[in-house]
Amino acid sequence: MRALVTGVAGFLGSTLAEALRATGFEVVGVDAFTSHYDPAVKRANLSRLRSDRGFRFVEGDLREADFGPLLDGVSHVAHLAALPGVRSSWGDSFHEYAEHNVVATQRLLESVRGKPLVKVAVASSSSVYGAARHAPTPEDEPRRPISPYGVTKLATEALVHAYRVEYGIPALALRYFTVYGPRQRPDMGFHRFFEAGRQGKPLTVYGDGRQTRDFTFVDDAVAATVASLTRDTPEFAYNVGGGHQVELRDVLDRIERLVGRPIERRHVEPQHGDPRDTSADTTLARRDLGYEPRTTLEQGLTRQWEWQRNT
Repeated sequence: MRALVTGVAGFLGSTLAEALRATGFEVVGVDAFTSHYDPAVKRANLSRLRSDRGFRFVEGDLREADFGPLLDGVSHVAHLAALPGVRSSWGDSFHEYAEHNVVATQRLLESVRGKPLVKVAVASSSSVYGAARHAPTPEDEPRRPISPYGVTKLATEALVHAYRVEYGIPALALRYFTVYGPRQRPDMGFHRFFEAGRQGKPLTVYGDGRQTRDFTFVDDAVAATVASLTRDTPEFAYNVGGGHQVELRDVLDRIERLVGRPIERRHVEPQHGDPRDTSADTTLARRDLGYEPRTTLEQGLTRQWEWQRNT
């Protein structure tokens, strides 16, 4: 078995590649090292994989890459490459999001058309739901994104559905809910919170702190992804959540206890595109993927802090 993992230098991609190697896959990884955050951080994520003979890395931009060599001998594809972030997707940067998230996905799907692949798993996001009406939110909730980033993920899903229906590509979408853990991007919430605590600096909090998120530990998200590649998946899309819908202020309280000092919180207006609450109904993932989140929020925060304080 050989898997292509796009976005392999990211925090989720590198963790997934290591998990696939541990289950016996050969892995081909591709990453463009976009400037969304320091490429040196992404290169460090690959440090373990670089010495693994069962892993081959290709630096390339999926908007223009030749997929032929990348797909040679590949039986499974995990397409995680994308420009992330809700807040930075507004304004002039949207065309970059459209290219990296939508155009690149279409090029990949066009390239795998007609190939005897076992499975193609494509990363989506809870952002496709926007301000969901139901909590926990099931997969048949209307998709009404409230950010340009969410719009690109909805377009990505539409492409997956089109190629699945019209060309029989064995593809599915995974809607990840707020993934955290070791290697989390520097711009993401928990990373920023821990850094504020470690450095004793004020933290900007968007909103009143009572907003909630369904936090998903990276190892649980990876387990769901591996299962989606190796098990029968009759559904088009699956929610991947951690089962920890917690208020932001509660998370900050827990982080203060871990770092051993209070964090000064400076509240500002909520950001456009951020939903008030997210919560995943994971019934389908439990049924078809055998998905069972195993990491409590306390355990996950502790593991991220142990990693972050030593990097």
